[in-house]
Amino acid sequence: MNHYAAGKSNSNAHAVKARPFRVTIVHPCVGRSVGMKKYIRTWQMEPIPVAMIAALLPADVERCFYDDRLEEIPYDEPTDLVAISVETYTAKRAYQIASEYRRRGVPVVMGGFHATLCPDEVMKYCESIVIGEAEAVVPELIDDYRHGSPKRIYEKRGDDNQLIRPPMTVSPDRSIFAGKKYLPIRLVEFARGCRFKCDFCAIQSYFSSTHNHRPIETVVEEIKRVRKPRQLIFFIDDNLTSNLPAAKEFMRAIEPLGIRWVSQTAINVAFDDEALALMKRSGCQGVLVGFESLEPEALKQMNKGFNLMKGGPAQALANFRKFNLRIYGTFIFGYDHDTPLTFERSVNFAIDQGMFIAAFNHITPFPGTPLYDRMKAEGRLLYDAWWLDDRYRYNMIPYTPKNMDSEELADRCVKARRDFYRWRSIFRRSTDRVHWRRPWMFFNFFLINAMHQWDIEGRNGLPLGDANWSGKLISVDGTNLTAVNNGSLSV
Repeated sequence: MNHYAAGKSNSNAHAVKARPFRVTIVHPCVGRSVGMKKYIRTWQMEPIPVAMIAALLPADVERCFYDDRLEEIPYDEPTDLVAISVETYTAKRAYQIASEYRRRGVPVVMGGFHATLCPDEVMKYCESIVIGEAEAVVPELIDDYRHGSPKRIYEKRGDDNQLIRPPMTVSPDRSIFAGKKYLPIRLVEFARGCRFKCDFCAIQSYFSSTHNHRPIETVVEEIKRVRKPRQLIFFIDDNLTSNLPAAKEFMRAIEPLGIRWVSQTAINVAFDDEALALMKRSGCQGVLVGFESLEPEALKQMNKGFNLMKGGPAQALANFRKFNLRIYGTFIFGYDHDTPLTFERSVNFAIDQGMFIAAFNHITPFPGTPLYDRMKAEGRLLYDAWWLDDRYRYNMIPYTPKNMDSEELADRCVKARRDFYRWRSIFRRSTDRVHWRRPWMFFNFFLINAMHQWDIEGRNGLPLGDANWSGKLISVDGTNLTAVNNGSLSV
């Protein structure tokens, strides 16, 4: 009997205290095809959110962690509570995992982006749901489960009914990663959220276009503790420079550490020479910048017209090059003003500008975003919930574009990647001084581009959820649920 079940009975109160309360944390994979032996290597980075959950648990709670991408989950191992962080892409697999534990009488709590944006759906598969950031509620949640009196919903809201942004004072507990073979890049978090309100972005929906950062001294101490010689650090912030004064202060603080780092930023930082100088001096090797489109009307529709500020992408890239910063440029297609010429123009621009690497993807309407709501209102979604539909595969188009059909949009995205990662393009981009000025980075330029060339279509067609799983989805009331073609569920 698990502690949760025992805790409901006063006669078993002493048994509950006989051994430590145990929490099992599970990180679900996106999906797995039939017979798939090895998981996609580029998707095997440390999952920092689960390390944060582990750090928030009381010291006397026993914890264990399983990464569904790397290992089998021992469902029969004794535990009192299972915690799963759910993203839209991992939702289907998360529900499969939850059903396996619920069938064994173990309660499940779910949180994460998808839980906050789609609470009614997620609540079907778990005893409790965390809405918002875990720091605000985990101690209360654990105490409730220990005493056999859990709530269905855990959230903290202010007087304005907005979710409270708790202080980010806790550092992740990376001890749970021991023995797991993640990619050799260290992930560190400085801040969460972004102040911009891009139409397609679930980040702005989740955080209500706010930005909150950890105490700088806490992050500096964490870097000192976890870094390894010559290891690259990836600051996983959604937009490192959303609060530019705080970002500058942070970069001044890490400058003496002598680290090498990369992160993500909006285009506005390219027009602040002080920020660019600080980035370079503090060890920045390059940044991901969401250019998204070169079409003014498309940028306007995605609420990202600021990308055209002060000369736009070309001038921004010239400024980045002046400070020897490499650029990972991202482009998205499928907005209403995109045509076949949009793809060619974007690829040629990325090649001419000598980008280190680039991504060319179609937009995906994530639930909770203005994009999703608009497409749903216009009747353009091809599935009620594409992330649950058995017909959906990774990189499929889940909506009807305006100026081309779904298949053409998908094909043109793949062609854009092929054109950008042709050897002719790679050699041409390698001549940019920012790539060859250091032999080590010049070598890595070719290595990284070759990896992207090999992976152009590697993820296409991956099912969401584990196609090898033959169980039944179980709702919290014990009903067996079966997914049907439109992504809804039937008994």
